[in-house]
Amino acid sequence: MTAKRRVGILISGRGSNMAALVEAAQAPECPYAVALVASDKPDAPGLGWATDNGVATFAQSPKRIAKAEYEAAIDGALRDAGVEVIALAGYMRLLSDDFVARWRGRIINIHPSLLPKYKGLDTHARAIAAGDRVAGCSVHIVTEELDGGAVLGQAEVPINADDTAESLAARVLMEEHRLYPKVLAEFINR
Repeated sequence: MTAKRRVGILISGRGSNMAALVEAAQAPECPYAVALVASDKPDAPGLGWATDNGVATFAQSPKRIAKAEYEAAIDGALRDAGVEVIALAGYMRLLSDDFVARWRGRIINIHPSLLPKYKGLDTHARAIAAGDRVAGCSVHIVTEELDGGAVLGQAEVPINADDTAESLAARVLMEEHRLYPKVLAEFINR
């Protein structure tokens, strides 16, 4: 069997999508192994979950240092861990063009809308306000354009008449947990 590709996951919070990726990696047929979970927030709850589940972690706060210095620390940790592909999973910092260029074609992200609709933040509230009948999530390749890279996979979620941004977000998140591991595996196998 071919060696599993080494994935690094970047998070900023509780890491529920990261957990879904780590859990999927336990299957023998999964083509990737999670080599590192890194965060811009040293107190991110997801780091504790990763540690408790035997995954190496790295944290570097971007506060009081230049963006280039911060990204060099993250880049170094990813490379030291032998990471080949980066999965953004609730990572709430914009990556610089230089960082994206160094990892070109090897960074993917999960976004809580049906791209190209609703790039950026507040996706659920924007979909409800627009009167959309469906929302969802997209996995895409990360480029220098915010949420602008090629879409690799999507999942739709109906918007109910009584939905709030929070209730819709909860249902979309469940779809993200199903979609992201599947699309990451397909991305690695391509």
